[in-house]
Amino acid sequence: MPTGEIRHALVLEVDRDLAVVQVLEGTGGIQRVGTYATFDGSPLRVPVGAGWLGRVCNGRGEPMDGGPPVFAARSAPVNGHPLNPTMREPPTDPVLTGVSVIDGLTTLVRGQKLPVFSVAGLPHLELATQIAAQATTGGEPFSVVVAAMGLTHADAAAVRDGLEERSAAGELALFLNTADDPVVERILVPRIALTVAEHLAFSLGRHVLVVMADMTSYCEAVREVSAARGEVPARHAYPGYLYSDLASLYERCGRIRGVPGSVTVLPMLTMPGGDITHPIPDLTGYITEGQVVLSAGASAHGVYPPVEPLSSLSRLMRHGAGPGRTREDHLDVAAQLLAALSRARQVGELAELVGAAALSATDRQYLAFESAFSRDFVDQRTDEIRSIEQTLDRAWRVLSLLPRRELTMVTPALLDARHVPLTGGDDHG
Repeated sequence: MPTGEIRHALVLEVDRDLAVVQVLEGTGGIQRVGTYATFDGSPLRVPVGAGWLGRVCNGRGEPMDGGPPVFAARSAPVNGHPLNPTMREPPTDPVLTGVSVIDGLTTLVRGQKLPVFSVAGLPHLELATQIAAQATTGGEPFSVVVAAMGLTHADAAAVRDGLEERSAAGELALFLNTADDPVVERILVPRIALTVAEHLAFSLGRHVLVVMADMTSYCEAVREVSAARGEVPARHAYPGYLYSDLASLYERCGRIRGVPGSVTVLPMLTMPGGDITHPIPDLTGYITEGQVVLSAGASAHGVYPPVEPLSSLSRLMRHGAGPGRTREDHLDVAAQLLAALSRARQVGELAELVGAAALSATDRQYLAFESAFSRDFVDQRTDEIRSIEQTLDRAWRVLSLLPRRELTMVTPALLDARHVPLTGGDDHG
């Protein structure tokens, strides 16, 4: 018998008098007789406003925290509106994550899109949660919107617990989609999150960080819906429009001329099979402005976060670091750390061939530097927040293991002020 229950659905395909729809609440109990469909005739819209802050919702924006539905005086289409390129301002000023290896070497800039590339089994979700819990812009109005997609119930509970304090403070909106939720809902999650973030940024003047994890789950949902539509597949059976689909999400971030707020996007994705040339990381790399790469090798040595600095890059770092933004020595120190780490890796390969005893004293100092770099600079607790001053001070302590003559990326004035050699031996020349 008809129950009068109302369920919601998205139209996937229309062919003359036939419409294919995906029911968001599932099709269980729906009978062919007595069931009717009514079309809104417009794209999906969600209410927008500060009422989302402090709330935990599912992928459709329905409350999971026991509170009332989110209401607002305005609503906006979840697909958003393209920003006028001529009105865009270049990203500038940092979003500090409290994570040394990111803040120090691949600084995240307001308005930037900086993905994190991971391999299945690495703590990318823990890193996403940590960044969402402790990121800041240094006293300016700041909010975080988290779009979690395709999570197990255990992971969803861990994310919710890790973000509880920030959510309770009214600084965060959390959208949780689990693996057993409808596939089409997974496609809605980042769009709803970005719609909420855009209003907070461009209407309310806040700086907003949008953390999206895992974008691989999103792309797989796009592939499944594409198959249901009967579309011709392209690489790895993903639809040919995957690039433009991802761009329609990532390009919603940025800054607008004359508007104080900004939207910064930090997508997390797992590379299937660890293949960085797979369509998902490959296309993401074309759209975004750098990448943070997680390393299975670093994770195996117990380093958290297991970031591989020599494979990571923030192309906009110079717009968010340096004098007046972080600290005057930041860019020089970051360049010197990477140069020294590269030399240390070469020395390590040489040591495997000839043995450590055959190395020069300077080469052995480079090996000590690499060990200290991982132990004292990169490695930190999942609940540890480091200021940019603490991060750069740690960098100088690590660099002080090297002779002064080796620090060619830093100005003499900075060396005089900061470099304190911690080892014996020749430190001149």
